[in-house]
Amino acid sequence: MILLIESGSSKTEWRYISSPNEAYQRFYSLGINPYYQSPENIEASQKDVLAQISQLSIEEVYYYGTGITDETKKEIIRNLLSSYLPSAKVIQVENDLIAAARSLCGDDSGIACILGTGSNSGFFNGEMITEQVPPLGFWLGDEGSGGYLGKTLLLAYLHHEMPLDLRELFIKRYGELNRLEILSKAYQGEFPNRWFAGFSKFLFDHRKHPFCYQLIEHAFQEFIRLYVSKYAEVATQKIHFTGSVAFYYSDILKQVIRKNRYHLGNISEAPMAGLTLYHKSKRWPA
Repeated sequence: MILLIESGSSKTEWRYISSPNEAYQRFYSLGINPYYQSPENIEASQKDVLAQISQLSIEEVYYYGTGITDETKKEIIRNLLSSYLPSAKVIQVENDLIAAARSLCGDDSGIACILGTGSNSGFFNGEMITEQVPPLGFWLGDEGSGGYLGKTLLLAYLHHEMPLDLRELFIKRYGELNRLEILSKAYQGEFPNRWFAGFSKFLFDHRKHPFCYQLIEHAFQEFIRLYVSKYAEVATQKIHFTGSVAFYYSDILKQVIRKNRYHLGNISEAPMAGLTLYHKSKRWPA
């Protein structure tokens, strides 16, 4: 019996698989990020679902999440899960890039990319990530992500670079945001990337507007230029994407990949479906 956990900054999905042919059970909770959250904060935010899974008979746990930057962050998650699932024989904790790679590539090689609230990428050799152009996080990077799109849109609003017709629609939707309010969210908010990413929905609704289209296209081009293009294998390997931004803006993303003459692979909204197939094949091989 397997428990799969896939967590981003915005939400966490818990999927319980008892056999290869039976329907799975699924739960959702708030996002988990041990880079920003203390162990106590994580446990408090997941209190209800942890109580729920403690009643289940789990033998193997596979956790994939954002903010797993080193062994100490893995240990935070392992300790939390083991305290609620003492009978689990396996508790494996990996970062969200491994989740993307296993979900998108399976046992094949390829360049796995994440475009969600944040962004990331790496070359997967079929077993592990062997090359990575390091991401720089929300403040210094995250090009192509929802956080980056929202931040770029708000900068255009603050700098009065947003076309008047679009600005009127923006104010009608969000009200007149002032500089101090935005700076407070940016520098004092608990999850600034999550807050800024919320504005990417405005871009999606108006993506046919030339200003919005060009902003989105530029964000994707920057992600390709700064990260994907630097992998030695980029000319021969397929480039795969997972995440809500990649999925919902896939039409623009596909055009950017074509312009760069790269080979596009899979695009998924989230890695969980692919992870389910991956772990079923490992636990119950055909």
